[in-house]
Amino acid sequence: MSGCWEIRACDDEMQAECPHPAVFKDRCPSKCAFAYCERSTHKLTTDPELVFSPDVDREAAIMDICLYCEFFLTRGPRAE
Repeated sequence: MSGCWEIRACDDEMQAECPHPAVFKDRCPSKCAFAYCERSTHKLTTDPELVFSPDVDREAAIMDICLYCEFFLTRGPRAE
């Protein structure tokens, strides 16, 4: 089962035309209108201990918003 940080918020048609996943193979930027998270587990954090933790594998996050999500930062994949 995929983690929520591996799923884009937009549909397949939008992904096909968006340059972030289609061309750049990049994360969805937080300024994108479709890069949001409606999951009940999503909770933004400003806790520096979490935001700057060296243990988090930030490369696994498919959207920039995940990088500030408490759920991802505490339960997401760990860096090697």
